[in-house]
Amino acid sequence: MKGLYFQQSSTNEVTFVFQERENLPEIEDDFVKLQVKACALSQINTKLLAEMKMEKDFFPVGREIAGIVLDVGSKVSFFQPDDEVVGILPLDSKDPGLCEVISVHEHYLVHKPEKVTWTEAAGAIRDGLRAYTALHYLSHLSSGKSVLIMDGASAFGTIAIQLAHHRGARVISTACSLEDKQYLERLRPPLARVIDVSNGKVHVAESCLEETGGLGVDIVLDAGVRLYSKDDEPAVKSQLLPHKHDIITLLSVGGHWVTTEENLQLDPPDSHCLFLKGATVAFLNDEVWNLSNGQQGKYLYILFFYWRDFLPRNLRILKDVVQKLSAGVFRPQLDEPIPLYEAKVSMEVVQKNQRRKKQVVLF
Repeated sequence: MKGLYFQQSSTNEVTFVFQERENLPEIEDDFVKLQVKACALSQINTKLLAEMKMEKDFFPVGREIAGIVLDVGSKVSFFQPDDEVVGILPLDSKDPGLCEVISVHEHYLVHKPEKVTWTEAAGAIRDGLRAYTALHYLSHLSSGKSVLIMDGASAFGTIAIQLAHHRGARVISTACSLEDKQYLERLRPPLARVIDVSNGKVHVAESCLEETGGLGVDIVLDAGVRLYSKDDEPAVKSQLLPHKHDIITLLSVGGHWVTTEENLQLDPPDSHCLFLKGATVAFLNDEVWNLSNGQQGKYLYILFFYWRDFLPRNLRILKDVVQKLSAGVFRPQLDEPIPLYEAKVSMEVVQKNQRRKKQVVLF
């Protein structure tokens, strides 16, 4: 039985390799033996793994999984053999999701609705978690709010737009190409405005202020920002991403800026402008639910919805994501599924951030 792993060289070059795995040992008390039916591919944050001292010679690949329960440990209370489940493996998982049979702690899984396909379940679970975290926990989205979602045609951007519309928000988005613009204009319900930034000539702040009557946008979810002038950053980044000053300018009074830029630097004038607006800045790190034991309860709230009295608090974020997927609120942007033997090549593309749609391996 083979699994996909990656190793990192001294020059930080990542290579992916298939390795033969031994049969799983006897299942532990709180663990589930799972036959993987689908696993989505996502970029690996090697910097975070290094910071968390999780570096290994060979690190397992693939964390967003869906499959069938084969066996359960003696203390497992929520699953039984033949249950269909979906979940996200923890950062320190010993097993790769890109393997036919794995062992998973039951608190990282939720039941998969029958009407949701394996590909949809694995392909939407992580982006759904990120969107829920950004719009629910970090920016407190409610009906009537205006939201700017940068790069809305990406796999994550699409899910974020769908969640914002579901909550009754007025959504503005940016498009990085003509193809993305046409895709966004076809979405239903329609977006309030699609801002084409592909030619670098459109000013995002001006477009947003015009759309909101000068009031500004209540919530901004970025896909990265420029920290310096165009001359000091790569041409592609400076063309497609807004400057941090643009984001601050287009924020409304009391607005929320949710950023994916982990190295964001705010100068005193930037902070003063945010202070005058009473605005907030939050960092979107979807791994925070795994990294913090104290917050794991909220993670499983998003995962597991409302089994309030029966589930530990760490069984709640993913169930809500799965329920929205089943109800048609989330319609993930998926590429054609691929077999396991193509996962190595596909992961090389994903790791270079060269794929727009979510790629899923179907077993």
